Parts: sequence; C-alpha cells; structure tokens
Amino acid sequence: MLEPLRRIVQEVNAAPDFRAVLEIIVERVKAAMNTGMCSIYLLDPVSKRYILSATRGLLPESVGKVTMSTEEGLVGLVASRAEPVNLEHAETHPRFAYFPETGEERFSSFLGAPIIHQREVLGVLVVQQQERRRFDESEEAFLITVSAQLAGVIAHAEATGELVRITAPEADTGPSAVYPGIASAPGIGIGHAVVVSSPADLYAVPKRRSDDIPGELEQFRRALEKTQRDVRSAKNDLKGILSTEELEMFDVYLRMLEDHSLGGEVIALINQGFTAQSAWSQVVIEHIRTFSRMDSEYLRERASDVRDLGRRVLEHLQQTARPTQRVYPEDTILIGEDLAAPHLAEVPFERLRGIVSVRGSHNSHMAIIGRAMGIPTVMGAIDLPWTELEGQRIIVDGHLGHILVDPSPEVERAFAEVFRQEQILAADLLATRDEPSITACGTEIGLWVNTGLRVDTKLSLETGAAGVGLYRTEIPFFLQERFPSEEEQRQIYRDQLQIYAPCPVTMRTLDIGGDKALPYFPISEENPFLGWRGIRVTLDHPEIFLAQVRAMMRASEDIDNLRILLPMISSVEEVDSALALIARVYTELTVEEGYRIEMPRVGVMIEVPAAVYQTRDLAQRVDFLSVGTNDLTQYLLAVDRNNPRVAALYHGYHPALLKALRHIVAEAAALGREVSVCGELAGDPMGAVLLVGLGYRTLSMSAANLLRVKAVLRQLTLAEMTTLAARLSELPDATSVKHELQQALQRPGLERLLHAPRGRGTA
Repeated sequence: MLEPLRRIVQEVNAAPDFRAVLEIIVERVKAAMNTGMCSIYLLDPVSKRYILSATRGLLPESVGKVTMSTEEGLVGLVASRAEPVNLEHAETHPRFAYFPETGEERFSSFLGAPIIHQREVLGVLVVQQQERRRFDESEEAFLITVSAQLAGVIAHAEATGELVRITAPEADTGPSAVYPGIASAPGIGIGHAVVVSSPADLYAVPKRRSDDIPGELEQFRRALEKTQRDVRSAKNDLKGILSTEELEMFDVYLRMLEDHSLGGEVIALINQGFTAQSAWSQVVIEHIRTFSRMDSEYLRERASDVRDLGRRVLEHLQQTARPTQRVYPEDTILIGEDLAAPHLAEVPFERLRGIVSVRGSHNSHMAIIGRAMGIPTVMGAIDLPWTELEGQRIIVDGHLGHILVDPSPEVERAFAEVFRQEQILAADLLATRDEPSITACGTEIGLWVNTGLRVDTKLSLETGAAGVGLYRTEIPFFLQERFPSEEEQRQIYRDQLQIYAPCPVTMRTLDIGGDKALPYFPISEENPFLGWRGIRVTLDHPEIFLAQVRAMMRASEDIDNLRILLPMISSVEEVDSALALIARVYTELTVEEGYRIEMPRVGVMIEVPAAVYQTRDLAQRVDFLSVGTNDLTQYLLAVDRNNPRVAALYHGYHPALLKALRHIVAEAAALGREVSVCGELAGDPMGAVLLVGLGYRTLSMSAANLLRVKAVLRQLTLAEMTTLAARLSELPDATSVKHELQQALQRPGLERLLHAPRGRGTA
C-alpha cells in the first residue's frame, strides 16, 4: 500500500483545487483497495449534516443530495464514534440504512474512517462492496492514513470558503473572505496588502502585474539565456561521467525553455500584464501539477525536474530584476510567509497598519515585535492565500486573529468604528502617563518597558516608563549583514542609555537560536528550542560575548544606568562563567584602559524549569532576577510556541506556571533579591493583576500595553489582588483560572480596559 499512498499524497499536493482533491481521493482509493465503491461525506458547517461530496461507484447525480446526521446510517455511526467501523455483514447492523437515490445495490462489506482535524470530525471516508469481505488491518490502516492526509486539506478548504461552496453551493458567503490566524498583537489595521516573498521559492511568488511589458519580457529572456548557459555547462562537465541516456535529460531541459514550450506560455502571460516572476511561477506550478497526476511513474518523476528547472530560472529572474525602490502605501498591511525584523525595518513606521505572517504563533519573535510597536498582528494564518493578495484591501483584526480580504463597505465601516473607539481609549490612557504607578491602596508598582527597535523608543518615552526591563540586543544584529563591531554596538547602546537616563536600562546579552536565527550565522537543528541558543551560544563564542559586554560598559561611561541580563540560564556553571568574563572586561576597561565606569548590576533570566528550581542558588550569585514568562511557559507545558497546531495549549494562566511564579518570587524574597517579570504576561492587564497578587512589584512589557496595565492596577488594592491570586493558583486548569479572573474583574471601571472594543460585524 505504500506506493498507492505515495502517489495519492503526490497528486493531492499538486491538485489545483479542493474539488480535484476529492475526485483524486475517491478514484485512487477505490483502485488501490479494489472495492466496488469509494465515497467522501463532508460535514456541512451550517446544517451540521454529513453530505455526500464525491464518489466512485454511486450515481454521480446523488452527490450533494444524500445527507445524514450522526444519528443516521453507518456513516453517522463512524462520525459519532470518531473511530473506524469495519463490517463484513453491514446489512445486519442496526444502523444500516439504504439510500435508493444513490443507485447502489445493497452492499455487504463496509469500512469507514473518520476524517479528523484538531479533534473535530470533518467528514467520513467510506469504501463498500457487494460481496462479503473482511477488510484486513493493513487496508484499514491505509484508509485511516488517507483520511489523515485529507483532514488538513478539508480544514484549509473550510477556512478559504471552498468547503461551503461544495456542501452548500447555494449559500451566500458574502463579499469578503475571512481567514483565521492567531491573535498576536491587539488592534484593528485597515489598508492595502504588501506581500514579501522568499527568494527562489516558486510557491512564494506574489501575483503581481506590471505596465512595463517590454521590460518584463527582456528580464525573462535574460534569465532564460543564463539558465540555458548553466544547463549546457553542467552537461559538458558531466560528459564522460553520465551515460548518453542520462545526458539527454539536459537536452530536455533546454527544449522546455524554448518559446514553443514553457517559455512561450510565460511570454503569453507577460503580454497579459503579469510580471516575469509571477508568469514563470504560474506556468511552472501548473506543469508540476500536470506531471504529478500522470499514470506513468517515469512521467510523475519528471515533476521534480520541472520544479528544479523552475527554481533555477526564478533565481536568475530575481537576480536580474531591475533594482527599484519598493513603494509602501500610506496604509500598508505587511504580509509574508515567515516575516522577520529586517522586513519591518524596510517599512516606514508611519505607513505600517498591520502585520500578517503565515507562520509563527502568538509568542513568536515577530509577534513580540508587533506588540512592542503597537501594530495589529496576526500570526499562523496558514490558510491565507497570501501570494495572491498584493494590493488588495485587507482588514487585520488583532483581537480575534482574523484577516478579512476585500471587505464590503459595511464591514469596513464597522471595523473603522472599532478603530475609532480604540483611538479614544488610547487618548484617555495617555492622559494618565504622569499619574503615579500605584495600586488603589498606594503600593508602588514599577512599570518598565521591553524595547529593541528604534521605532518603539518614542512610544516607550510617551508612556512615562520607570525603566527598561528588557532591551533586546539581538535586533541590531538582525539588521546587519555581519556581526556588528564593538564600536558599532557601543554607539547603538550609548543612544539607548542616554535616551532613557537616568532610568535603568537592562540590556540582555545576545539571545539567538530558537526562532531567532541571524542570516549570516544560521543555526540549523532538529529541535532548536532545546538546542544551541541564548547564553549557550555566547559562552561557546566568548569573542562575541566579550565584545558585546565591552561595548555595553563603554557605552555606560558617565551615565551608569546599565544593567546586564543573561538569557537562557539553566545551570550555575553558566552564570559563573559569564560573571568571570564580565569581571574580566570590567578590570580591562577600568584598570588597564582608564574608563570611568561603575560595575553594572548583573541579573539572570528565569525561563527554563531548571532555573526555577535553582532560583536561590542563582540569586546568591547575581544582583537581580527577571522571569521570562514566554519561554518559561513553553518549556513548562512542552508546547512549541511557533506551532499553530498546539498554539491553543500555550496558556499564560496555566496553574503550573502560576505555581512556578510563586516559587520564584518567594525564593528571591528570602534573599532580598529584586525580581521582575519581562514576559508577555506582564503586558496583559489581567496577567499583571495576577503577577502583582503573586508578589511581583516590577513588571516590564511592551510600551503599547503599559498605560492600560497602569490604569487597571490603580483601581485595585494589593489585598484584592493577593487574595485573588491565592485562590486562582489552586484551580486545576487554565480555562478555569481565566474564567474566574474575568468574573472577579467584572466592574464598570475595568471593562473597557480589559477587553477590546467591539463593533457590529466584528464578532
């Protein structure tokens, strides 16, 4: 069954649309299992009934007409039990039902497998046979495997609206398409899409148009000529090594590039107004699909040749493209498959209205930056047809994690009203910037900011923050094409220390690895979050660590507001090694080079379980502790925060995290050590209430959230928050914690601070 399964996967991946996928499945499964019939029943999201959506063996006209609930028939039995049903004498089963409109003869054998995606039964895949037959374990496993493959495709079709068009073609889906993602930075962004693509990726080329048809044709011809030279050169190099038959493949490549083959189709699309890159990717992808659907194994394998040739030409096209200054509209919605800090750096901040990344999750690095900038951000929009959105009207709902494409005027007006309400609230909050950061009973709470980008410095200063709890030094490294020199770093750090002086600035040493890889220093690992990252990298490369610490200390001369923070600490040996290097730098600068510098305070991040249980040992060695709740939550719950499939399991209110936070603050207090929280939980108004109740008196967060957090804390007493945190820490699950917390904070003055404003059409 391996070969049929491989072929099905190959053809499904190459299918042009959802309808074609269904037809491929029923055709190939029927043939592979040698049965009389194969059918797919899909759950209609509206009627909640399972509808016959594709078949081989039943009357074609019955598709879309035969439906059943979970209480009807054997298909309903499979759906209700969410497990396979394998019957040799199906007609004797009490749930057996006959549907004459299908034209089927009464069958004896039945095997049905549920199609499940994220615990929801989306459909049922069925094979039937008139003759009595017991499907064996390998056949059942085959059908289950195909069902699993089909599940993701159905989920995508549901998100894009294709499923509704099949299960309920008469339904009015409205003028706009809504795509789900992960809400990552709150707010409403309305504007036009600007698509950022990856190099030499055929499937990542946006469908753009150009008015300069002669220029695009010239680019294409130059790229073809370069590719043809590459192919001829490779053929000559391999003469005498490959057989004559194998060398003929190079001639096939050359013929494919001629005007009457691929080249001709591309030229036709360019003449229709498409850019050379867009036209080339469209033609090549269609040919890949064609080859993948061929019956001949030899011809199916040629799909990989077409793909390889396509990438070669695309690479030349991208290299020969005329250098032009990218124009960003006044209302830019930045969209890409895997956005990173350098992409943001190219967009004028005042023009950026929203961020959408196909990959990533709420706590990906890009999401954190989006929150720091106060830009509505949606991550993990895996169903978004992002390459087709260039220039389209887009709404980004950072509260619910939705992307609306080509919204109707009515919908856009509703979201514009929500945006207006948000602006009113922001103006009201700004009026509180000079108010003291105290609870209702007068207890002072230090509210600091997390920063790293130059664009969020202005916002940080406007909030009246008491200091910088986390300066992400890796961001300047991302914006370079090489490691910045010590002097380049000194200038960057000096600017930050001066801007915030006399307030303390906590600079984290280089924290790369995980989901933060430098383009010029790539780290490739199977499990990067458990690998070479944070302090592990810089201790293995002391030249990087020493240069950075020297730059920090030199930058602090005559200002003396520097604090140094060590990330990803998992043992006291790491702290001891880092402290020895810091002491060495301080001695070199003050004794040997004559700098007037105060020894900066040094702290460690508590962000892995090992550090939680060594809090006291770590606290004895350093001046302060800072809890990074993003990574700590990830490691405590064993949830990859960048994986959309498990994003729902990542929860800052998890009882295990609350208990860990309570343990950390108690251990730090026992030694009289300062302890703060610099993770995203601190910037969540409800999370801030919990943290203060647990004993934390310094919180560091995105500047965009600081005034909202301050306003909430000013309305609650320390006793209220302490009692609430104690009660919630004893609850068994995160859902209960969040619900009880919301209920406890239901009061008029807090409602608009805790929840985003909602308008008509935004639910």
